[in-house]
Amino acid sequence: MIQKILISVVASVVSMCMCAQSASPVIEFYDKTNKADVKMNPGESQTMQAPLELKMTANLSDNEGWDSKCEWKVYNVREGEAKPILDRFDENTSYTLTSSGSYGVKLYVTFTDADGEEMEYESEAFTITISESKLSCPDGFSPNDDGINDVFHITYQSIVKMKGVIFNRWGQKVYDFDLSNVDKGWDGRQNGRYVKDGVYYLNLQATGSDGIKYDIKKAINILKGLRDYDE
Repeated sequence: MIQKILISVVASVVSMCMCAQSASPVIEFYDKTNKADVKMNPGESQTMQAPLELKMTANLSDNEGWDSKCEWKVYNVREGEAKPILDRFDENTSYTLTSSGSYGVKLYVTFTDADGEEMEYESEAFTITISESKLSCPDGFSPNDDGINDVFHITYQSIVKMKGVIFNRWGQKVYDFDLSNVDKGWDGRQNGRYVKDGVYYLNLQATGSDGIKYDIKKAINILKGLRDYDE
């Protein structure tokens, strides 16, 4: 009986030690669609737009007396884990997804104690799907502060490169934008003053996460209405 009790106690202690050597990995990123930060746990799935910067944190447990070696793998689900697109040996790291498709992310940790004994940790896969690209532009807007169609906005999804310029009828640039400021939109002003009503011209080049190239050249009509903003 005493021997059974001792065996049970030893097994419990070993089990507690093993459980102590673990990790609680998370992936964090910014959701451009909902304008919110997202935190993923192992086993979860999300569909997002590109470019998407993943911030991967291992969150290792209290490993006093143990050394740890981390390995993050990012892979295209279609290709499989054996062909990772990222294989990085850092406790915390980051990576930006720019191509459409489904991706898996896993964390592996090897814990080694002073006697050379090893324990292995493997997370469940995080699954992230990058949507295919879309891009569209309105034909015009009316920047007259009435709360209706006051700003020229580009509608897009999973665009990884963008450069746009708007010219007046004489070929003079009145506004330009790229991915860093496209969400702000154009309020119809140049140097702090509203431009005159009329036809303007958009020249827009972009690249989607799926490799699609966009080359849009179109006229944009500006009609403020009865109020005169140009004086």
